[in-house]
Amino acid sequence: MNIAYYMPFKPMGHQNPSGDLVTGTELFNHLAQNNRISPASRLRCRWIYYHPSLWLRFLLEKRRILRKYSVYPPDIWFSYHSYYKAPDLLGYHCSRKLNIPYVIFQGIYSTKRRKKLKTLPGFILNRKILLAADHIFTNKKKDLKNLRRLLPEERLSYIAPGIHPEKFTYCEKSRNELRTQLNCRDKTVILTAAMFRPGVKTEGISQVILSCAELLTENPEIVLWIVGDGSCRRELEQKAGESLPGKAWFTGKVERNEMYRYYSGADIFAFPGINESLGMVYLEAQSCRLPVIALADWGGGEAVIHNQTGLLSPAAEKSEFTANMEKLLKNPELRNRLAREAEAYIRSHHNLTENYTLLEKQLKTIARD
Repeated sequence: MNIAYYMPFKPMGHQNPSGDLVTGTELFNHLAQNNRISPASRLRCRWIYYHPSLWLRFLLEKRRILRKYSVYPPDIWFSYHSYYKAPDLLGYHCSRKLNIPYVIFQGIYSTKRRKKLKTLPGFILNRKILLAADHIFTNKKKDLKNLRRLLPEERLSYIAPGIHPEKFTYCEKSRNELRTQLNCRDKTVILTAAMFRPGVKTEGISQVILSCAELLTENPEIVLWIVGDGSCRRELEQKAGESLPGKAWFTGKVERNEMYRYYSGADIFAFPGINESLGMVYLEAQSCRLPVIALADWGGGEAVIHNQTGLLSPAAEKSEFTANMEKLLKNPELRNRLAREAEAYIRSHHNLTENYTLLEKQLKTIARD
């Protein structure tokens, strides 16, 4: 297939990392193995309806793209992520002008956005775009449920989120090296990881710190490893210093291809995932044979199976998050069982190559039709 690929919210190679950027890039890389695929544009449509200069850029980009593809149009237009904040205007208009199938991966339909004046324009534009798509793929069950209110079943597909398990494999050597280096050989290590930016990420790390502090008296052997960096680092270091003196270690930013070492070195992965759309860290941790503690309401509920690969709790019951951590601290047998099942589960259900191969087959069918 010849594919025109576009990411309206954040183009590949953007300086600010995010889960969406990782997913969109991995999707492109997979399709590039067996197809001709090229980025159609780097235009970022974030809040485009409030920025007149972006509308001008949009019109110029649309003209450029239509000229580029006028002689040899692609077989399909494939956009990653369209929602109220960054509606896929280029994909909508260019696919219609080129008369080619229009497909979206991760189209999001949220009716609550029509209730606020600020987000109403984005809701209206995005709804029109979703209705025009020939097919929409999603990797979130919650989004699939919402899309079913707008589109018929035959135009929707669920593709389970995934990782490359071979890049996130338990490593005994890394475990021993890290635990020796940090003087944690006889400790129970709790790991948490996120970007230290204002809002729910920092709130989640804070919750893990406070939970560990609450458990410290009866579990003096625990140590907390905190992976990540960002503008809220000083605030989190102060909180950890007050609540967990001598028990918390900040690693700084760790590249994704090195994260397996930290997952391997830990005994429990804990992160609430407040308002987390998915949370790739949950998949990565489980793949490295690490049981997960998370909230059930958001991304944790999508990635973790309660009592099989980790322990989940409702967001409304903060004490249960801490109680689940304590349950794993006091029960090494349960920890080990969850760890084994987590590793197997990721390999059988969340293998990115296998899941995207299924998507690719559907794309070929859509392109032929």
